[in-house]
Amino acid sequence: MTGRRNRRLFGSATRAALLVAVVAAAAILAVLGLAVGSNWVATAGLGAAIVGAAAFAFHLIVTERRRHEVAEEELTAQSSFLESLIESMGSIAATLDPDEVLERTRHEAKRLFGAKATLLGPGEAAGEGVVVLPLRIRGEEIGSLQLVRSRVLDREELARATLLADFASRAVENARLLAEATVREVERGRLSDQLIIAEQEERRRLALFLHDGPMQSLSGISLMLDAVIDSLESNRLDEASGVLRSALERHRDTIRSLRDLSFNIEPVVLRDQGFGPAVRAFAEQVGLSNRIQVDLDVEAADGLTENARVAIYQIVRDVVNQALRRKPTRIGISVAEKDDGTVETVISDDGAGERRRSSFEDIEERARTLSGELTVEAREDGRTAVRVVLPPYVAHR
Repeated sequence: MTGRRNRRLFGSATRAALLVAVVAAAAILAVLGLAVGSNWVATAGLGAAIVGAAAFAFHLIVTERRRHEVAEEELTAQSSFLESLIESMGSIAATLDPDEVLERTRHEAKRLFGAKATLLGPGEAAGEGVVVLPLRIRGEEIGSLQLVRSRVLDREELARATLLADFASRAVENARLLAEATVREVERGRLSDQLIIAEQEERRRLALFLHDGPMQSLSGISLMLDAVIDSLESNRLDEASGVLRSALERHRDTIRSLRDLSFNIEPVVLRDQGFGPAVRAFAEQVGLSNRIQVDLDVEAADGLTENARVAIYQIVRDVVNQALRRKPTRIGISVAEKDDGTVETVISDDGAGERRRSSFEDIEERARTLSGELTVEAREDGRTAVRVVLPPYVAHR
């Protein structure tokens, strides 16, 4: 359409130039007639100039009308095309599947430009003499759209095709992001359910521990104190003294078990003094109780968030307690921040025997609640290493 309009404008300009030349020639003829004193020549030239001027004016009127008609036709065609382009964009954006977005883009490009449209993969070579529109997402090439037509696409059509390709790239990106968000939402729901189950199991474990441990001990102490009173009333002082000593020892054991339970739930030193002192206190307790060496390198953990410190401490405690069952002579605990911002915690030991993967399921779920990843490695030197990696957005906020 642009070429036809240009041809019409060129023909109109040529005719206008001819009419101007005719009017100029007639005017010159009239002037010459006056100069030589020929009234006939002057009159003829003047009449020809008037007729030529009238023809030129008529030509301008007709040309202007035709130009308006051509412009109206072109605007109508452009409006129709833009409406079709908007409809195509709506059709492309209507789907949430990335592959279907690309296929609809190919179909709409074929319909809009009357060309053979082909989708090419990333890095795939295109044919010669064709229009190739790259499809990119944040600089990453996901493919390209190839258009083949007998008539070359003009500048406006190429701009619109580029717009369609850019819109398709954004639609693919949105579809991918939505799919990822859906997967993450499902994973979040799964982790939330697992967290609720873990909390319920932890409450049951605490309830059973309190019922079978401290409560039974306190009940026994109560009966022993009743026996002491009965002995005192019967003036059996030696018997009362022996029972009272036994009750006192059991009472101390009950206090010790409750203190250990409180420390395991959340050590006071972790809350008051930080991660390093809490881990060192735990390591000293483990080392003295089991006569093993515990190597520490945990200074990097002081800059973590409170949730990350608590989670890492619980993971370290659980992994070390599992390692103690394998009778190690040395345990290593390290926390380090990597160049990419991730925080890596490694608990290694030289204990004999095989670590069962099922024993790490609870620990792995604890790491997943913080979007962390847990791996178990059997090293060549016989040591076993448990590695937990937390992402930067969890470790540092």
